[in-house]
Parts: sequence; structure tokens; C-alpha cells
Amino acid sequence: MGSTLPLETYPGKVNEVTIGSQKIVSIGGENTLPFHSFEGNVPNKPVIAYEIQDVPPDDWHETLLSAYGDVTKDPVKWAQYCEQTLKADAIAIRLVGTHPDNQNKSPEHAAQVVRDVLSGITIPLIILGSNSIEKDAQVLVSASNAAKGYNCAIGKAQEGNYKTIVAAALANNHNLIAMSELDVNLSKQLNILITQMGFDKERIIIDPMCSALGYGLEYSFSVMERIRLAALTQNDVVVQQPMLGDVGMYVWKVKEAQALQSDMPRWGDQRMRGILWEAVTAATLMLSGAELLIMRHPDAVEKIKSFIDDLI
Repeated sequence: MGSTLPLETYPGKVNEVTIGSQKIVSIGGENTLPFHSFEGNVPNKPVIAYEIQDVPPDDWHETLLSAYGDVTKDPVKWAQYCEQTLKADAIAIRLVGTHPDNQNKSPEHAAQVVRDVLSGITIPLIILGSNSIEKDAQVLVSASNAAKGYNCAIGKAQEGNYKTIVAAALANNHNLIAMSELDVNLSKQLNILITQMGFDKERIIIDPMCSALGYGLEYSFSVMERIRLAALTQNDVVVQQPMLGDVGMYVWKVKEAQALQSDMPRWGDQRMRGILWEAVTAATLMLSGAELLIMRHPDAVEKIKSFIDDLI
């Protein structure tokens, strides 16, 4: 006796966002749950962006640094290495050197780095501040101006600085990353504030914040899942944007990714442990609805790409 698989249909759809100018990537566009292509249309694979930084990373673990070598000393060479050698689909540059507690680099420094990186690559660029609310309001304006015409994604716009960053993204025709702190209602509120400034809701990428495996990942999953279900099942246009999982920065600071095997022999090989920690975190966020992942270790990226292909 035959059987029919029960299928769900959803009234809502996730907006499709395109990033880049010479080469482009598109995220979102689905009208079903992650990877449920048997129930609806999933036009785009999740996109992974390799993270680079504007200054040499002095807080990255040796496992990460050894994967890149000397290119981490120059953001242009680093970006080119990701594009040409690692075959990256996109680059995410984090302007950590501008943070007041780091090197307090100027907005002009950020603009010049962005210009240099854009001149050296053809793949899309995601431009991230240092997560200093006040400083990012200056830095991301300069970076946005420097990247005019490249259709980048700029962020992260937060409740404390969104007005200036939205205005810069609007003036320079960029996409916008809007970050709220692990709360569905806060995410909705920020999206409403941004669109009230005249910014197109179909050019917003939601960053609901996330955490690493073992550090509240279940709560991150729950928030992202609720955002995606609201978009699809309730047809809530306020949260029908693609979502970002900023994986690498959260994973590689936890003790499980950093502790030496000599210190924690029962935890196994430190290098593989860190890579798997990043891969499992990324896979979990992706299954909860993240269409854009920012990652650090090339081996973790390859594992996720293989996982995506298997699911599709």
C-alpha cells in the first residue's frame, strides 16, 4: 500500500538579497523551512564569507593563524588568498583596529583599507565594524562612502547607532546588517525603525546575534527559528529578511576551541576540536534559518560546504 508524504505550505517568503557588483551572491528567497526543497522553492544555497581583519589579528589562535600564514599581515593579500586559493564566495572584513580599546584607528584608515581590499578582489565584500557603538557610527559611514558602487553589506547597525549607518547605506546603495540582542521583538523593532527612515526592507539582513556550541547555542537556535517561523507561517513582513550567523568570532574565543591537548587530554586534538566546534555551530545556525555565515577556519568552511551539498 502506498503512502503520501504530508507536506506543509507557507504563506510567507524570505526576501532575496543580492550582494556584490563584479561577482554576486544571493541569499534568501525561499518560501519554506531551511533545506525543505521538497515543500517549496529554495533558490539559493547558504553563503559562507571568510572573515579577514583590517589589522593583523593578535588574538587569533595558532590553529587559525597557521591556516593563513603571513597573509594575515596585509588585508589585501589576505582577501586575495581567500578568493584565489580558498575559492571563497564572499569576504567579510571586520574593522577591529578601529575599536577604541584596540588600536583606535581612524575612520579614514577604515575607508582606505576598504578601498584597497575592493580593488584587489572581485567577489562580494561584507563590511563589519568593531562593535563599538559610538565608533562604528563614524567608521561605517567612511567605509560605506569608500565602497560606493560595490553593493556591499554594511553593519552592524544597532539601536544605539542605526540612524547614521542607515543613512550611509542608503546614500551609497548598500545592503544593511541589522543586529539585535537575541530577542525576536527587538529584531522586529529595529527593522521597523530602519524602514521608517526610508530604507528598503528587502535590503536588510537580520543578525539576531548568536553563540557558540556549549554557550547558549540552543537559545540562539530558538530565536532564529522563531524569526523564520514568523516570516513563513505568519507572513510577517517585518522579519522576512535573510539571517546572518557570525560564527567565527564567537567560536574561536571559547575554551573548548583554544585549550591545548596537553592541558585537556580528554578533549582530544586541539586543532580538530576547534575546527569541529566551528563547523557544528555553523551547521546548527544554518538549520535554524541562517543564510549567510561568517567563518574563519578553511577546514571548517569545507565541512559546511560539503554538508550543504549533502542536504541539497
